[in-house]
Amino acid sequence: MTHVNLAGEWRLSDDSGAYTCPMHMPTDGITALHRAGLINDPYWGRNEYDLRWICERDWTATRTFDLTETDVDLVLSGVDTVVTVKVNDRVVLQAENAFRDYRVALTDAARVGTNTISVTFHSPVAVGAEKLAAHPFHIPNGINCPIPNGNMLRKPACDFGWDWNIALAPFGIYGTMAIEASDAPRIDRIMVAQDHDDDGVDLTLTVHVTGPDGDVTARIADQEVCARCVYGVCTLSVRIAHPRLWWPAGQGDQPLYDLEVTFAKAKATRRIGLRKMELVTETDAVGLGFKFRVNGRDVFAKGANWIPADALAGRITPVKTMALLQSAVDANMNMIRIWGGGRYEDDWFYDLCDELGLMVWQDFMFACNLYPSDDAFLDEVRAEAIDNVSRIHHHACLALWCGDNELVGALDWYDCSRKDRDRYLVNYDRLNRTLEVALKQTDPNANWWPSSPTKGYMNFGDAWHEDGSGDMHFWSVWHEGRDFEHYRDVSPRFCSEFGFQSYPSMRAVNRFAGAEDQNIAAPVLESHQKNEGGNARIAETLFRYFRWPKDFANFVYLSQVQQGLAIKTAVSHWRSLKPRCMGTLIWQLNDTWPVCSWSSLNDDGEWKLLHHMAKRFYAPVLVTAVPDGDEIILRAVNDLPEAVVLDVTAHAVGMDGSVRALGAAQVNVADQAVEAMRLPSDSVGDQEMVVFNWTGPNGIHGGDLFAPHPFKHYDLQPPSLQHAVAQEGADWQITLRVEALAVFVAVESDVPGRFSTNAIPLFPDYPITMTFIPDDPAVAPQFTFRDLHSATFA
Repeated sequence: MTHVNLAGEWRLSDDSGAYTCPMHMPTDGITALHRAGLINDPYWGRNEYDLRWICERDWTATRTFDLTETDVDLVLSGVDTVVTVKVNDRVVLQAENAFRDYRVALTDAARVGTNTISVTFHSPVAVGAEKLAAHPFHIPNGINCPIPNGNMLRKPACDFGWDWNIALAPFGIYGTMAIEASDAPRIDRIMVAQDHDDDGVDLTLTVHVTGPDGDVTARIADQEVCARCVYGVCTLSVRIAHPRLWWPAGQGDQPLYDLEVTFAKAKATRRIGLRKMELVTETDAVGLGFKFRVNGRDVFAKGANWIPADALAGRITPVKTMALLQSAVDANMNMIRIWGGGRYEDDWFYDLCDELGLMVWQDFMFACNLYPSDDAFLDEVRAEAIDNVSRIHHHACLALWCGDNELVGALDWYDCSRKDRDRYLVNYDRLNRTLEVALKQTDPNANWWPSSPTKGYMNFGDAWHEDGSGDMHFWSVWHEGRDFEHYRDVSPRFCSEFGFQSYPSMRAVNRFAGAEDQNIAAPVLESHQKNEGGNARIAETLFRYFRWPKDFANFVYLSQVQQGLAIKTAVSHWRSLKPRCMGTLIWQLNDTWPVCSWSSLNDDGEWKLLHHMAKRFYAPVLVTAVPDGDEIILRAVNDLPEAVVLDVTAHAVGMDGSVRALGAAQVNVADQAVEAMRLPSDSVGDQEMVVFNWTGPNGIHGGDLFAPHPFKHYDLQPPSLQHAVAQEGADWQITLRVEALAVFVAVESDVPGRFSTNAIPLFPDYPITMTFIPDDPAVAPQFTFRDLHSATFA
């Protein structure tokens, strides 16, 4: 049977012929131009602005291929975005959706022998403008996108720029590129449904095929079943008794069953995790609850929002992505939200999440914009939804399909929609309803949530400030400049977005800015800060909580300390409200390029201080300090499947590191947060902080430091930080000692790698040893040591 892989070297040229170079598909055109030396590194300095012309041109990629027969199909996926495909100068496909799969017959265009294929990528700027001009009423462009009219196209919204992303509107092909025999039997779709009871799981497989009537065979869990396929579809059932259940990370194991389906010579495989995933939205005395229940157990969702692993798809690799996802799990996360302004991820991405136990909240790809709802646009949306739901629905990790990100809120962001809300609300409802119907028709068992944030089905209220129902996006601290303490003024049922910015680490800064530009007011630094007023907000907030840093490197360090403190305040408080609050998803996990942003990981995967802190405040068992009037309440939280008994102690610590006892308690913690002890606020001196520790069964232990006042209030003493560094095999052991209290002690490396911990408090007579594992064991790292006193005291 004919099968020609079209991946490999193509030739790329622009519409003027001024630029031509190899393009190693699958990839994007900007990466190809950079690798060929025709453009400068788009991530360095202010090069972005000198490269915007690329998206204003048409580009064509060409190659040849050989055939021994002409009854063949062209199969493409991940085609970005508005393209005309020709085979032997005959148009065979005109497409305009980066999220769809395509199969087109080439019978009238192909010939035996050598064939030529060309893909013309039309300028998204030009096509977007044409579509807007032809629309019967105005559809405004998103406020985050400096390249206009991306909302008129089915292309990742962030490609047009975002408040954390470069704006280049790249083009390319990132998925399947092949020629296949038209008459070859194939398996087009396998729909998997699970029905759980106390004794086992009934699997129902609905298999869609192309080819003559014939038998379909399925093998799973040492069982084989067979059914006759008539008119292209058949249904098979398998009973799996005493199944090994799939659990989210921290709740149990992630066993996966290999499913193999055959039809004639066609074979398809899936990996199936057996679990019952429920979205529970029940009305209670407060409002509408929002939580996930897995295999009958309510699970507190701890995680972050996911954006594309790189701004340029040609730079995304499974290895890099795996490292990012592994970092999420290593920080005790169990969920990621694939945000609606990016892309539906590749199959291997969801395979990784299955293996890691990362539940996936999956947005449909609509974000922060108004969109058309004409018939042609909705036809594209419907096809896109069917393609992607069919492709990924079977994954154990998939917890939820959400209609969009912040489209309800966007109705109030533009003059036209505020003045004519009825029109734009109906326009939105047509789009949202199209998605819901397509989802339910494709996978009737899917969990559906109409939008994020929303207070509930058909509820268009304020889910940014009202906290009693549904999921919440809480941005008052960052975008409205409120104090960190304001996080404690709300009690969300589930907070699916909240964040605070920091600078990327110095290694990342050095990848886009020379020493002469390492100043927060320098144009280069401002060009890598995409949120309007972001640098000023970071600096202004530092004045509230810290003394001013001594230099730029310490400013970067302190911005990360501040970011971690903000998010720790939010998460630790909301976890203390369990079960009223049943989920927190930080904005955001990763970066697409080196930039000032809300991420906990730099663009290369390096852990910011926030991520180290998240590993601690997302620990399965946590004790947290909650100020309440004239008291400080210590509350204990347990996310483990079984109850634990904790011994909790609290001490006051002075600036010299001396401690005195404040109290001790033993508490039983099951599936809701409980109070461990109350400390009178006046029991803590003006120049004292509270240090508390907890221990439990099976090695459970932890500790934390709580400062009743802003850190700038305290007269920190020089801690005389001492370090001893020793290499043990490929690892480096770093032992730290102090002679006075040291807070936010951090170690940095000049080479990529992973620290076992960071941003920690140290006390006299209590040395700690941390480990650093370099990515390249052959390179000896150089370390830099920081703490709050050395960063801010002359």
